[in-house]
Amino acid sequence: MSSFRIVESRDLGRAALVGLYASVGWSAYASDPDSLVRAIKQSSYVASAADSAANLVGVVRAISDDVSICYIQDLLVHPAHQRAGVGRALVDRVLERYAHVQQRVLITDDEPGQRAFYESIGFVEARDFEPASLRAFVQITNK
Repeated sequence: MSSFRIVESRDLGRAALVGLYASVGWSAYASDPDSLVRAIKQSSYVASAADSAANLVGVVRAISDDVSICYIQDLLVHPAHQRAGVGRALVDRVLERYAHVQQRVLITDDEPGQRAFYESIGFVEARDFEPASLRAFVQITNK
């Protein structure tokens, strides 16, 4: 297991952010560094993970009204540090910060590993929610 520390801060280096987003293939973010930095700065909550050499290895950011909803917008971990507890630790920070909020929501890729990870930390896919089913709707525009 890799060693890492979690820090709550929006002040992350531009090059480190771009490198991390590029490492997981999120090219829409990585190709527009100004928008990426602005999105991080304007998020309600940001936590990051750094390895023992202080390299950025993970980020989580959330958008929230701090009353009824918390939306986890991004969770990413550098491929070399995946499956080492970094993602879980980052999500735990968000869930602790917004424990008083009724709804904690996220949208992710339709990939089996993603579903397994989020279910392992207590999330339920909207269509599987009990006692009543939920619907999730998304509208995404291409710039």
